[in-house]
Formats: sequence, C-alpha cells, structure tokens
Amino acid sequence: MAFDVQTPETLPPIASDPPAWDLSVGLINATVQLDQPTGDGTRTVGTGFLIDAPAPDGSPRTVLVTAGHVLERMPGKQARVGWRVALPDGSWRFDPQPLDIRGDDDQPLWTRHPQRDIAVMKVDAPAAFARAAIPMGWLADSKTLADYEVGPGDEMLSLGFPRGLSANRAGFPILRVGRVASWPLSPITAFPTFLLDFTVFPGNSGGPVFWTDRARRRPGSPNEPDHPFVAGVLTQEVMVRDERLELGVVAHAEYIREAIAEMDAAEAVGP
Repeated sequence: MAFDVQTPETLPPIASDPPAWDLSVGLINATVQLDQPTGDGTRTVGTGFLIDAPAPDGSPRTVLVTAGHVLERMPGKQARVGWRVALPDGSWRFDPQPLDIRGDDDQPLWTRHPQRDIAVMKVDAPAAFARAAIPMGWLADSKTLADYEVGPGDEMLSLGFPRGLSANRAGFPILRVGRVASWPLSPITAFPTFLLDFTVFPGNSGGPVFWTDRARRRPGSPNEPDHPFVAGVLTQEVMVRDERLELGVVAHAEYIREAIAEMDAAEAVGP
C-alpha cells in the first residue's frame, strides 16, 4: 500500500534549532512536506528531500526527491512545498509555497525512474534550502551497503510526515528509527529494495532513509562508516490483506542517481 493520505487541511502543530553537531540535522533541514489540497477540506500528503546535484554543465542545481506515486496522486498542476523560515528571535515559521508539478499541457515536470518508485525534479528553492540540500556524495551507491557490511539488525533513521503531522508548528519532519529487516541487500540488481522494521504511516512516502555516526550498529560490526549516507527512499508499507506488518519498503539510493541521470538525458534531448 502506498503512503498518500487524506488529512484535515491544517497547519502542522516552534522549536529551538536542533544541535548543530548532530549530522542528522543536515537531512532534517533538507526534508520538506509535500501536499495538495483536495477541495473538500482534506489534503494529499507526502515527504520529499533536497539534493545538491549540479547540472551537467556544472551550474548549481537543487533537485527534489520523493516517491513517484506521491506526485502522481496529486492531480492538480500545483502542489505545496513546506519551506521553513528562520526568524530573528531563533524561532521558525512554516511557510508552504506553491510548486508547479505539471506544465500547461498537464504533462509532469518531474522525472520518474523507469523501474522504481522514485521521482526527481529541479526546484527553485529558497537560498537557505539550497544551502541545506544534501550533497550527491551522501547518496549510497550500488556498493555502499556491501562495502560497509550493512545487514540485518543494523539501525537506520528515517524522516517524514506521518499522517501529515510534523514535529512542531515550524513544519520540521519527524525522525523515526528502525532496523534493517531483510537479507541479502546486494547486489541491488537482484534486490532493488530492502525492508526496515518500524511503524510507517501514510504521509511518510518519499522520505530519506539514512545512516549517521549516531546510529548504533550490531555489536562488533566492522567497517563503521566515517560519514553519513542516504541509503534509500521510503516508498511503501507492507500489508497482508488488511493487516499492517509494521515494515517499510526502501528503494536503494542508487536509483536516485539513476533518476537524476534520466532527467539530464531527457533535458539534453529537449521537448
């Protein structure tokens, strides 16, 4: 079952800035709520995050990443992206703004990975969000999990907006934790997704799943990474009939790289 959801159209429920030394703050600052009002007092909600992905000519570019179905299930030409504004007194203001997701011909402005539920699109982000965008180097590639011997029981973190809720009125995402619940994880050509053991809710779809140096690994695990990395995108929850198994499906981050390459190829060809 996918994660889009209809929720009452209300602003998220200001907090002080999280500790600057926590590497997860970089991802928190780069994660945004995506929504679209449905016209009946509810809204469709998902999660997205920003990548600093320079264009092929080297010019700066900010790319929004989410699950493909999040945008596909928003029928209007515009969605809203939940920017946040830092105020002089140290508080924050939630500042959702329109985001064009379809052109005048109703064609999508995003690029979807040809096989995976991952979508990317260039966005004109406020300067603070452009600076917060996650470097491409933080994305795991096809060999990262194997190189660091990531396996069942290893802890990962995820950011999102479960049922459209945020951590506070400023619109920051909610941080969740879970453990890798499937094996093997590679090669990703054979295992394009993996399972994470944690409770997922509608609205989480499209959020980043990542590792930081504060995540605890299994006792005695070798090859501890010395930098954070995004392992993938949360795309789905696992259900059997109507029973939720409290498992999330994560598409590997390599497919973000591939989706961005698809976007670049399409732009090179032109309309």
